Amino acid sequence: MTTSLTDVASSDTALRAFLHGLPGVDRVGADQRAAMLGTRSIKTTAKAQAIDLAISMVDLTTLEGADTAGKVRAMCTKAVRPGGDAPKVAAVCVYPDLVPVAVEALGGAGVKVASVATAFPSGRSSLEVKVGETAAAVAAGADEIDMVIDRGAFLSGRYMKVYEEIVAVKAACGAAHLKVILETGELATYDNVRRASWLAMLAGADFIKTSTGKVSPAATPPVTLIMLEAVRDFRDATGRQVGVKPAGGIRTTKDAIKKLVLVNETAGDDWLTPEWFRLGASSLLNDLLMQRQKLATGRYAGPDYFTLD
Repeated sequence: MTTSLTDVASSDTALRAFLHGLPGVDRVGADQRAAMLGTRSIKTTAKAQAIDLAISMVDLTTLEGADTAGKVRAMCTKAVRPGGDAPKVAAVCVYPDLVPVAVEALGGAGVKVASVATAFPSGRSSLEVKVGETAAAVAAGADEIDMVIDRGAFLSGRYMKVYEEIVAVKAACGAAHLKVILETGELATYDNVRRASWLAMLAGADFIKTSTGKVSPAATPPVTLIMLEAVRDFRDATGRQVGVKPAGGIRTTKDAIKKLVLVNETAGDDWLTPEWFRLGASSLLNDLLMQRQKLATGRYAGPDYFTLD
């Protein structure tokens, strides 16, 4: 790193030089390490603890054009009381127009309300619209904003445009936390994932998030590994901790536990809390609940015993 972090965003040239001066990602090494960590076996008591931790990290999500107020209310009920004595989830994530429904349904139960914004999922809109949508969601009661970066601008090398948009959206968030979605499936290379991670953090992101869930591949183990390395190295360089949220394609307990192993072995246990690590998912929670019951009773209950997410 040849540029002081205090001067990184002083110009487009300085920002480009910094991002392209980051160490390149060894693709083979990243793939192999992620695969190796994915073979770790977690059993009995440790598995039960991992399942409850994963439940507490879930951002229970519905982001469909057919979403209704009734669906969001039902999801909020499940978020607070997933089943039995299972812990409540970290947050529910909805479109901006449904934020008031979620706020009312949760009623101060300790589950955050997150909302996607900034022309989700494409990010193709003016900065004025993006800032306005963010401000409206926060005014409606959103605790967290999940914004998407302009991947077209990033991939064409207009890094300062992306940086300035994140700064503006962060300002519009006020006290709400900002999660910046990189949409890693469209970034093409691991080097771009590392650059986009640092760009988002330099601009003020509270979390960096892999994906919208609308593009494949999404939260692959190597991409999650690279982003965890980025937040670890960013804290070492700046003293500021940033969270990570993999989202998209995380459907099973095995997927979730693999992510927790990646966190522990890459960033460390400082990130093993809902304050610093989230799992964006819609169908994951039911599998976690089924596996939890299996550990407690020795029997699978089956999906019919749990509400649909």
